[in-house]
Amino acid sequence: MKFSNYYLLLVSLIVLSSCNAKKQEVKTVSLKDSYKDDFYIGTALSADQIEGKDAKVDSLVKKEFNAITAENIMKSMFVHPSPDKYDFALTDKFVAYGEKNKMFIHGHTLIWHSQLAPWMEKIKDSTEMKAFMKDHITTIVSKYKGRINSWDVVNEALNEDGTLRKSVFLNTLGERYLVDAFKLAAAADPKVDLYYNDYNIEEPAKREGAIKLIKKIKSAGGKIDGVGIQGHWRLASPSLDEIEKSILAYSKLGIKVAITELDITVLPNPWDLKGADVNQNFEGSAKMNPYPEKLPDSIQVKLAERYASIFKLFLKHKDKISRVTFWGVHDGQSWLNDWPIKGRTNYPLLFDTKLHPKKAYNSVQQLKESKE
Repeated sequence: MKFSNYYLLLVSLIVLSSCNAKKQEVKTVSLKDSYKDDFYIGTALSADQIEGKDAKVDSLVKKEFNAITAENIMKSMFVHPSPDKYDFALTDKFVAYGEKNKMFIHGHTLIWHSQLAPWMEKIKDSTEMKAFMKDHITTIVSKYKGRINSWDVVNEALNEDGTLRKSVFLNTLGERYLVDAFKLAAAADPKVDLYYNDYNIEEPAKREGAIKLIKKIKSAGGKIDGVGIQGHWRLASPSLDEIEKSILAYSKLGIKVAITELDITVLPNPWDLKGADVNQNFEGSAKMNPYPEKLPDSIQVKLAERYASIFKLFLKHKDKISRVTFWGVHDGQSWLNDWPIKGRTNYPLLFDTKLHPKKAYNSVQQLKESKE
């Protein structure tokens, strides 16, 4: 081989090696780093994840996310199991986990009709309910004052048509319970961000109901800093247009918009069911569980395209969006494996059960790479 040819080959190999190294470097950039100038990238943590029982999952959480929400352990049935007893053992660990890893910590949730301790459901007297709400909200928010960055004060207070849900809170106190909840939370920690959180509030009727609710809270002197659009979505719906209309409509109210429980089901839903009402369950069938072993490549591609289009919209309105939180770290953890039909295998998140990034993960990352 002539020296000149050898030299050219050597230079080519060096350039190729450098390019490959750069490609590898891009692949190792985390979601939180890619979107660090746009909004927080969060995840919901299970009890086992809060306790760090799986080292691989723990490593993935720390690498990819800079915001955390407790999936279940801060809900009232766990944190306030009886009138005179609070259980903060796991909540303390959750907050400490976030602080140790310099993460944005979101509290979920103070007032919700579901996953209540049984004794709370039996409250029928308005005086007793007011006392409960004051004690519950003040005790929890005060305990973590200055340590939790934002709270879901009220969760899922609306019906699909935008009217108020007939909950134990509405039945005993009327609409004023909404304002009372936000006032109590603000009194306990004046600096923490306070959110109203719900599913399907990107749908027109429920969106109008949420807008009215937020305006009423504000006009009555309640402090409300943001709205959480849960984002339990599907491959073809809701439309990007309705999601965008919602981001704009809520932002016009002078509040922050967070996407709080993002996941995209790839499975058929019974009766065209939408949303996230955890009290609904249906019978299973092979037709309703079409991918028990693995997700076909064709559906992987559709999921990736859906996530890319959604995140492209989020980036367009990044000045209005404070946080995007996935409802779970990986597919195996997702609540959608058991809802609305138990025992199904769903694939709604960016990481599979083996913690490998999916095509959907790459599509979300590539949106940032193309702009760099």
